[in-house]
Amino acid sequence: MSKTIKKIGVLTSGGDSPGMNAAIRSVVRTCAYHNIECIGIYRGYQGMIEGDFLEMGARSVHNIVNKGGTVLKSARSKEFMTVAGRVKAHEQLIKAGIDALVVIGGDGSFTGAEVFNKEYGFPVMGIPGTIDNDIFGTSHTLGYDTALNTVVDVIDKIRDTASSHNRLFFVEVMGRDAGHIALNAGIGAGAEEILIPEEDMGLERLLESLKKSKATGKSSSIVVIAEGDKIGKSVFELKDYVEANLPEYEVRVSVLGHMQRGGAPSCFDRVLASRLGVKAVESLLEGKSNFMVGMLNDKVSLTPLEQAIKGHTEIDRELLRVSEIMSI
Repeated sequence: MSKTIKKIGVLTSGGDSPGMNAAIRSVVRTCAYHNIECIGIYRGYQGMIEGDFLEMGARSVHNIVNKGGTVLKSARSKEFMTVAGRVKAHEQLIKAGIDALVVIGGDGSFTGAEVFNKEYGFPVMGIPGTIDNDIFGTSHTLGYDTALNTVVDVIDKIRDTASSHNRLFFVEVMGRDAGHIALNAGIGAGAEEILIPEEDMGLERLLESLKKSKATGKSSSIVVIAEGDKIGKSVFELKDYVEANLPEYEVRVSVLGHMQRGGAPSCFDRVLASRLGVKAVESLLEGKSNFMVGMLNDKVSLTPLEQAIKGHTEIDRELLRVSEIMSI
């Protein structure tokens, strides 16, 4: 155990995701286990600049493992993107006696942590929290599994009404730059087509697929679309195009939006958060810094923050092939 670290700060930043509270709980209780003080930093980097800190002990995080969102709140801080803002943040940490940081968030949060580490040599450790699962160096990010289960549950309900009225439903899910939610939830919910940013299906191919579905006797269809899909400017324009070219289809659109970020975290996300929180704190106590804690091959592993930020996650090509076979 490093003798220099006696107090660790923890913050959540960027978009919230189910499992963040479980990660906060894990960080706080691991600190308590090792007789290290833990300070909760409210509202991410903005709270760090303003010194919005709260001492947290093992009992202060009871009954949060099952809650979505983040008890420490989250905020985007333009001020932290400036040198002056980071100077203020550093002064607040020194004033509070905080020796190291655990940052729970996505690539934007990690970028801030890496810059802060380079400028001040301040020990930092990242925990990936985003439902999009688009962080390099981990097979799963906090909230991804919960979001998948939420999406599948909603699509199951939409299918009931789609089949009752012989309708075609376009279901838009989150994923501006990555199609992991759309692909996995689409397969899990039995979607006829899945549109993702990584694969440009093209309008004509989509029409041909829908015609084929109709010809083979499908009276209703579900198409899952990631919000970043390139096939149309928006899901509503895509709806208009399909209705104009396939008048036999009555098309409805459901945009799932932020419901995907909410709700109680799944068991998988709670366990993942617990494992990553322990590793983050213990890695700092071992003198490690500037890493992200993630899961690779079901083992907790460390990836340099720079790689986690700059690396690109790849879509699973085998899953794409599976989705094609399942949509026949």
